[in-house]
Amino acid sequence: MSDGVYDMPDEPPARRRGRPGGRPRALLPTIATLIVVLILFSVFTDVWTQRLWYRSIDFGTVFSTVLGTRVLLFVVVGVLMAAAVVANIVVAFRTRPRVALAPSPTPGFERYGDLLQQHAKVAVGVVATLMLIFGGSAASGEWKVFLAWKNRTPFGVTDKHFNKDISFFVFDYPWLRVLLGFGYSIVLLSLVAAIITHYLYGGFRPSAKGQKASGAAQVQFSVLLGLLVLLKAFSYWLDRYGQTTSDGRLFTGISYTGDNAILPSKEILAVIAVLCAGLFFANVVRRTWLLPGVGTVVLILSAILLGALWPAALQQLRVRPSEPVKEAPYITKNIEATRQAYGLENTQVTEYEAQTTAKPSELTADAEVLPGIRLIDPTVIGPTFEQLQQVRGFYSFPTDLDVDRYKIKDKSSDTVIAAREVQIDKLPAGQRNWNNDHTVYTHGYGVVAANGNQRASDGTPVWTEKDLPPKGDLGDYEPRIYFGEQSPDYSIVGAPKGSSPVELDTPEGTNGGDPTLNTYEGKGGVKIGSFFNRLLYATKFRDANILLSSRVNSDSKILYDRSPRDRVEKAAPWLTPDGDPYPAIVDGQVVWIVDCYTTSDNYPYSEKVALDDSTRDTTTGRGTIAQQPSEKINYIRNSVKAVVNAYDGSVDLYAWDESDPVLKTWMKAFPGTVKPRADISPALMSHLRYPEDMFKVQRDLLAKYHVTDAGTWYQNSDLWRVPADPTAVSASGDSSTQVSQPPFYLSLRMPDQTDPKFSLTSVYVPNGERENLTAFMAVDSEATSPDYGKFRVLRLPGNLQIPGPGQVYNKFQTDEGIRQALLPINQPNSGARAQFGNLLTLPLGGGLLYVQPVYSSRTSGPGNYPVLRYVLVSFGDNVAYGATLQEALGKVFNTNVDTGENPPGTKTPPAQTNQTVKQALADAEAAYKRAQAALMKGDLAGYQSNVNQMKAALDRASAGASATPTPTPTPTSTPSPTPSGSPSDSTTPSSPPSSPTG
Repeated sequence: MSDGVYDMPDEPPARRRGRPGGRPRALLPTIATLIVVLILFSVFTDVWTQRLWYRSIDFGTVFSTVLGTRVLLFVVVGVLMAAAVVANIVVAFRTRPRVALAPSPTPGFERYGDLLQQHAKVAVGVVATLMLIFGGSAASGEWKVFLAWKNRTPFGVTDKHFNKDISFFVFDYPWLRVLLGFGYSIVLLSLVAAIITHYLYGGFRPSAKGQKASGAAQVQFSVLLGLLVLLKAFSYWLDRYGQTTSDGRLFTGISYTGDNAILPSKEILAVIAVLCAGLFFANVVRRTWLLPGVGTVVLILSAILLGALWPAALQQLRVRPSEPVKEAPYITKNIEATRQAYGLENTQVTEYEAQTTAKPSELTADAEVLPGIRLIDPTVIGPTFEQLQQVRGFYSFPTDLDVDRYKIKDKSSDTVIAAREVQIDKLPAGQRNWNNDHTVYTHGYGVVAANGNQRASDGTPVWTEKDLPPKGDLGDYEPRIYFGEQSPDYSIVGAPKGSSPVELDTPEGTNGGDPTLNTYEGKGGVKIGSFFNRLLYATKFRDANILLSSRVNSDSKILYDRSPRDRVEKAAPWLTPDGDPYPAIVDGQVVWIVDCYTTSDNYPYSEKVALDDSTRDTTTGRGTIAQQPSEKINYIRNSVKAVVNAYDGSVDLYAWDESDPVLKTWMKAFPGTVKPRADISPALMSHLRYPEDMFKVQRDLLAKYHVTDAGTWYQNSDLWRVPADPTAVSASGDSSTQVSQPPFYLSLRMPDQTDPKFSLTSVYVPNGERENLTAFMAVDSEATSPDYGKFRVLRLPGNLQIPGPGQVYNKFQTDEGIRQALLPINQPNSGARAQFGNLLTLPLGGGLLYVQPVYSSRTSGPGNYPVLRYVLVSFGDNVAYGATLQEALGKVFNTNVDTGENPPGTKTPPAQTNQTVKQALADAEAAYKRAQAALMKGDLAGYQSNVNQMKAALDRASAGASATPTPTPTPTSTPSPTPSGSPSDSTTPSSPPSSPTG
């Protein structure tokens, strides 16, 4: 007892630990340990499931190579960074002065040094761990650059400026830049650590009146600063090579100023930096900052004078007054390199004297081209596939369908095709549960295809493959689609033999009745029969049902990462897949074909483009069409054709451009992953086509690089541009919101070809405000053709006014005959609207023909879908429309033609049908005028009576129009703006056809 207070006796340690106040001290380490264990298990789960996935598609070497490379870089760079920083901390601590050079400006600051000294091992361990993680993580992300450098392949082309193979710039230069960046980081962090340590223990005091750094600190700082300046010298030297891919005001690459000012200045600055670094190293002996300070000032002034002022003065005083002459050889080098890097060097540009008046004889000469004019728009007809071939609500088709070729009855024809996939999001709420989502609705079933140039009598597609089970002209094949663009995130499939199947095949059997069920027997997927694998995937997908459900059995497999594009991107992470994989039936299997690219942004002198901008059009990012990443490139090759099996998910990579040095490099890095081109089967070869995204990049560049003369190129007097898609112009009319017209696949014959070829096409208009056509371009897309990949450009004369897509679309919108024909569809109270499809352009009859299908659909309500109602055509100054392409062409060319668009057995309607429609429209217009006159007089009864008469007349017109699916032989031309046979009075109650939303 002391001062009336009893002193408590000391408690035994065991009792103290058992007190409630001691529990948090015991609980915190436990919680921390659990957190660490959970993090490590999560990392392990991710790595191990990745390994299982790669092994399931026989790409285990990709996983092991990538993981091994990343671990190697992590360890080497991380350890180097940690060792360098820790070593500098230890050196600074051991060379600390016994007495600080000056008192700390902050009271009690020395306590931090004492605290760190007491826990030195912990402090050093924390710093080392942080540096290891920071440096290792940054380094592991550079595995692609390292592997490309390690397995580099010569291009066989030497850069004349530096006398180095192109491979140095594509492979060596990027890796040297990475090493330089790591060098900067290691030295800079070491310098910061040394400064902090010396400051903590008094070896460095900027506030000291006399000596501000101890001798040891001066030595250490001098060495580290010298290393930094030495790295800067190396950076200056590397900058010389970087000039070959620098973005200049006019072009990418070395310019006159770069060659005569920037390159010499970089060399001089590199020498000055080496001398300056020597002064810092000499400071280890002299220990005076005067000379290093002078050297640093000289380096900074030299960088300003040589690196900035000299090039600017040369550009302003010598280059700008005669820039076309000075830059001509450098522009020529840029043009040559750009055309080589993008595969444009063999582009054929032909002057095309397009005719503007049509002659029947010329159309007859091109008659075999007519069946290749695709009327079915894959970007519009998706809802029609959905409504007519969906069968059940849980099946789905993509928004934009695909175009391919199939040989049907010994005749190859363009085909619009789509896979019928399962989409569990469309299941009724009452059917949504874990078992249905992941074990029952596991796969789609079959493909649906339609002739690209035909329509049925009611305006719907003519199916070449349809229904469940599938039937049609595409032959027998495995219809189950377990891997597709709309597959569920994961499904659990498979069961022991003899087990009752649970996976829904079709909603009904062949002859109706109960649904048919299936058990997956494919080789794809990861086995999860073991408890360990179930635990891993329950953790990966954060779903305990995988661990607990009785549907998961000893033979179960889990299917995930099922999108064809994602599977290819994951299996070959060094490739850039095209944004639009497409399905095809090959050798009895449904497969997804994915075009893949090798790219680089270091091809010397080649123009850089933004990949996402160059490939963007009105279809990009819509539905299942992916947008390309936001990165700059200046080299691209369609080096690989990838195939993903829709049933078992297997991935096959075939070398397509076997001469590509970048592909050869990656094939050395990942041996055995890419099969030779010779392994492509004839059936697969018949469905390969020219890739769309690469074509977009190339057409973007050809808008400027079709010019090969440096003087003309400099003047920008012959610039082209891809026109905006006229069917998708914003309602505001703001040109800044307009997006490029997409390219179109269709079969056509260019002037120098003897037979029609499946091609990818686009058009150009002059750069600026004008919208007239300046060029038409097509690339042969038949993989079996000897001319595959050949660009043919038809250049129109500058003195010839050929309307461009926007102008033709405007003609279609304002033509009185077309407006009258669409009047029954576009009436505000009709509940329908006209939807304009893709505006195709192709050379025909000695000129250029425009063809655009027009669809009609209800504006609202369930089950609405577009049907093909009219075909609009334009040739020269003439426009015409018809219920069929044959009828429309007959009007424009004033002749009867056979387009091959009518299905066998279609009857031709009476010739007077068109006259009936016209008469009905005239009656409707007259009734409208009478109604307006009655309204002005206040005669409401008369107004209502005439409105009823107008509606009755419009109904007659609508019925007559829908009864004209095949051509009416009306050989009359329909010139714009007042076509023959159309009312000329502008007071019609119609409104302009609306622009499509698709």
